[in-house]
Amino acid sequence: MNVIDIDGSQGEGGGQILRSALSLSMCTGKPVQISQIRAKRPKPGLMRQHLVCVHAAQAVSGATVDGAELGSTALRFVPGTTQAGDYSFAIGTAGSCMLVVQTVLPALMQTKAPSTLKLSGGTHNPMAPTWHFIERTFAPLLARMGVTLEGKLLRHGFYPAGGGEVELCIKPTSEGLSPFDLLDRGAHKAAFGECLVPGLSRRIADRELEALGRTLGWAAEQLSVMPSRQNEGPGNALMATLVHEHVTEVFTSFGEKEVTSEKVARLLAKEVSAYMESKAPVGPHLADQLALPMALAVQASGKPGAYVASEMTEHAWSNLDVIRRFLPVKITVSEQADRQAGWLVSFE
Repeated sequence: MNVIDIDGSQGEGGGQILRSALSLSMCTGKPVQISQIRAKRPKPGLMRQHLVCVHAAQAVSGATVDGAELGSTALRFVPGTTQAGDYSFAIGTAGSCMLVVQTVLPALMQTKAPSTLKLSGGTHNPMAPTWHFIERTFAPLLARMGVTLEGKLLRHGFYPAGGGEVELCIKPTSEGLSPFDLLDRGAHKAAFGECLVPGLSRRIADRELEALGRTLGWAAEQLSVMPSRQNEGPGNALMATLVHEHVTEVFTSFGEKEVTSEKVARLLAKEVSAYMESKAPVGPHLADQLALPMALAVQASGKPGAYVASEMTEHAWSNLDVIRRFLPVKITVSEQADRQAGWLVSFE
């Protein structure tokens, strides 16, 4: 079988290209050779969390792998047959558990039996989907495709301490993946802000929530401090959840040293406001996350699917390019005449 060559420096040039290539290699059985891995990052090559993604993909698919070592900028991955089962993966740092889930989920949701994943590492990380994004935003959309994704957050994990723990159960559909159209949000149902501050002063949460509520015009009853244990920190995540009839979006801003609570809230409010001003149901991060499952569902069913995104990030464009290399699915992206309507992403 011909090996698919992927240039890891293309587009956004980060870890997303590696993860999508691994996922699609497992799903299609096509070997892949990835060069210049994470070439556009300050520290190119495989870091600990990327290496765990490779090892997880290898364990799930019985792959033969060359180049799986820290700092490696080239990887050859030859998948075997993906097996449902019970898997445990420890990142060993605060690297994102959710990115490991993102890597192996597409293959496991196409098997014939349920699988469980137990992961330890970071659960709320910048530049990665958070646990609450997976639970509230991503899982309900997978359910529309026929896949059940259920789980428990056992322990929060933040950078730099890590130590988070999650358990997930993936139940594939016996009917085959089914694509869908997500073209509008439907009726607005709820909007609320939440703050996590384990190991830090409650005052930080109060200031962030007050600033967020003031900026977005949200009432006190829409704002709350989430329960967590002090030894799960130190960490700070400020989240906004927007619930609509057809989609729920979760946005997160992270506290850092020497960054004021007001700035954390301001950055989150800016992202929320941009989404609210758009008419599109799919936010910029979800536009990236939803592409691969949608393409797989279209290929499996022979039926078209589409969604409208508020923004197309470089991450999303890069992801679509990798998908096109593996799947015989036609993907078209067109900006709508009304700028507020966003971008129509169609798969057929």
